[in-house]
Amino acid sequence: DNFMRVKHELRETKEAYDMLNLGKEPPFGGLSDVRDEIVRASKGAVLDGAELLEISATLRLALRMKQYLESSSFPWLLQLGHRLDPLSHLYRAIKETFDEDGKVADSASPELSRIRKELTIASKRLEEKLSNMIRSSEMQKYLQESLITRRGDRLVIPVKKEYRAQVPGIIHDQSASGATLFIEPASVVELNNGIRLLKEQEGEEVRRILRELSFQVGQEKEKLLLNIETLARLDFAFAKARYAYALKATEPEISTEGFFDVDQARHPLLKGDVVPIDYNLGKDFRTLIITGPNTGGKTVTLKTIGLMILMAQAGLFIPAAEGANLLFRKAVYADIGDEQSIEQSLSTFSSHMTNIVSILREVDENSLVLFDELGAGTDPTEGAALAKAILDRLTRQGIRTMATTHYSELKIYAMTTPGVQNACCEFDVETLRPTYRLLVGIPGKSNAFAISSKLGLDPYIIHRAKEFLSKDNIQFEDVLSDIEKNRTQTEKEMDAVRKLKSEIERFKDEIQKEKDRLAKEKSGIIAKAKEEARSIVLNARYEAEELLEK
Repeated sequence: DNFMRVKHELRETKEAYDMLNLGKEPPFGGLSDVRDEIVRASKGAVLDGAELLEISATLRLALRMKQYLESSSFPWLLQLGHRLDPLSHLYRAIKETFDEDGKVADSASPELSRIRKELTIASKRLEEKLSNMIRSSEMQKYLQESLITRRGDRLVIPVKKEYRAQVPGIIHDQSASGATLFIEPASVVELNNGIRLLKEQEGEEVRRILRELSFQVGQEKEKLLLNIETLARLDFAFAKARYAYALKATEPEISTEGFFDVDQARHPLLKGDVVPIDYNLGKDFRTLIITGPNTGGKTVTLKTIGLMILMAQAGLFIPAAEGANLLFRKAVYADIGDEQSIEQSLSTFSSHMTNIVSILREVDENSLVLFDELGAGTDPTEGAALAKAILDRLTRQGIRTMATTHYSELKIYAMTTPGVQNACCEFDVETLRPTYRLLVGIPGKSNAFAISSKLGLDPYIIHRAKEFLSKDNIQFEDVLSDIEKNRTQTEKEMDAVRKLKSEIERFKDEIQKEKDRLAKEKSGIIAKAKEEARSIVLNARYEAEELLEK
């Protein structure tokens, strides 16, 4: 079930997040993907030293990670710790086979140790024999230089070409000028042959050892693959946890029945001083229509809302305030941005409509739909009518929908249709800049006249433009202006109320502290008085007893 998978992945992130919060860093050094090598070994392939050492490093990590997880008290992490099997016998077998340089060690087998000892002795005898030869006065006059060199796997000496007949042996090479011949003297051919034979035996023994180790790897295929899958899941969980720290993200609550209710949501890719947004959907209304001018933040708002649910359903924490509630959706459909296709000769409107048609075919009540500038790119009257019809269908189907638009008709539609709500992205006409705050319940104004006036457009032109607007449009925009003014005034008053409330709370705290102090002093005074009274009574008793004795 997808919902249970999402819940489980969020739990993974939470436990990894809490583990990091305890200051316990996971020991991930040495993790590599060796699945292909393991599968090949199980089919009889012989792995080389580097591949076996990677498997050994993975087993070492499995052991360290198992110890790390079993030191925690988190159920999911403990469960994964139990799944890890470090296969200590295989780890030791590989570790003991190789030296620090990653080569098969002499101690890997008694046979290899014997061969290499014989090789060392034979090589020394060969070098001694050649050294004696090149040091002799008789031989030195035939040599280009008094040194021993190597051609292929044979030791040779450099002989002047004209003395070839005086140095019997096998020619293996000559210098670029042809003046020097590299000859293996006949007297050392048998020694060289012996060394070559020992090297072949060494190579065969090394291959046998690698074959044996590869067979052991193949035998443990299932456990090794489970280790890698488990380590990968842990790596992913801790990556999600670190991302949550980087974003200052919080754990969302996600359910199949409920609604969207998120405060202080921030787009995860925006840097710097990001203005957070609060939004809800599905409790009192199923469709939210966000209106307002361009550059007001409508598209960013839409993307932020879509990303919140997608992040949560990927098992990620979300950049929002604690206590965010999200509704599980089987699919999120979006039509955002200008997808105009030159190759297919589609207009912007056609491109969007092609996408919207596809969305309408696939959506159901378990979907979330996001439309950016719904109905744009065509005749405004027809575009607004189409947008209304599309939103009406989705609203009747009970599908959670958010749409941004310029059309005033949709503001009225949202006001008059059950299950539909207006919203806008706040715009400061004084500074001509958006504030990026989402205001749910308030339709957005276009602000075209106010912005044009602020930018210096002739007042007469603005006056004429207003005359061209219908009376209903002017009245509607005036109503929106009044709403905006009332909202701004209400916010100021609310700010004042919040300040007063904060002051009252502070005074209450101070009064309570003073009461607590007085009560403490009172208790202290009474205790002291009782102690003094007890002392007086005791003294009086002692004096009385003394008098009686006298």
